[in-house]
Amino acid sequence: MKLAFSTLGVPGMPVAEVVRLAAGHGYQGVELRTHPEEPVHPGLTPRERAAVVEEFTRGGVEILALAGYVRVAAEGEDAPVLAELAGLVELARDLGAAYVRVFPGGGRDLAEADATAARRLGAAAPHAADMGVRILLETHDSHRAGADVARVVGTVGHGQIGALWDVMHTWLAGEEPVTGHAVLAPHLGYVQVKDIASAQDTAPLALGEGVLPLKACLDVLDTDTWVCWEYEKRWHPGTPELPGLLAAGREHLLRLGAPKQ
Repeated sequence: MKLAFSTLGVPGMPVAEVVRLAAGHGYQGVELRTHPEEPVHPGLTPRERAAVVEEFTRGGVEILALAGYVRVAAEGEDAPVLAELAGLVELARDLGAAYVRVFPGGGRDLAEADATAARRLGAAAPHAADMGVRILLETHDSHRAGADVARVVGTVGHGQIGALWDVMHTWLAGEEPVTGHAVLAPHLGYVQVKDIASAQDTAPLALGEGVLPLKACLDVLDTDTWVCWEYEKRWHPGTPELPGLLAAGREHLLRLGAPKQ
């Protein structure tokens, strides 16, 4: 198991500080929230992109993924969605990130949402292949269960299109970890973990303080799978600061993921 954390937990933090936190607390990688309000976004110049790479290289930390906000199943024209996605893929190529995260964001007609997402992801796949980047559809919103995401990704049938398992959303969908993993495994890029108090209260907690079945999720993973702690402080500013939780969170994940004797 390789560990990362998301910059969603440290909104607006300068890149150098993110790298210092990761290296200092034993995280091998970082998932970069990619948004105009963050230090890393598609508007960066080539020189700025090179500076980001230099910081991560110097710290010995990988850029695991760019967490973008493209909604591939959303209503509307394909062209703006594909243009935004192409920009993220090119940024990932320049930064050396293996993955770009996208959301479904579909409407009430699930069949239509499936078709829209599959069409757009299929159209984006050749460019992603050229860039050496994999696009991952997250278990989220209209496609909360692993079965939902696997259905779309399987329809696309391209190696550069995969799945991102957010364990909170599959749990909220009522899907058991072993079931979700079984359908996602052929497409899986990496896994996002977190903890919450209940289905009604999804404010982030320290790992191990909530109700999510983290051990059951980790138990089904291959030993080389990336596991990323997505602490959603950006949406819950009153929660404790992530830096003070990183050491204990890493130890908790390592204990849960330790090989069985």
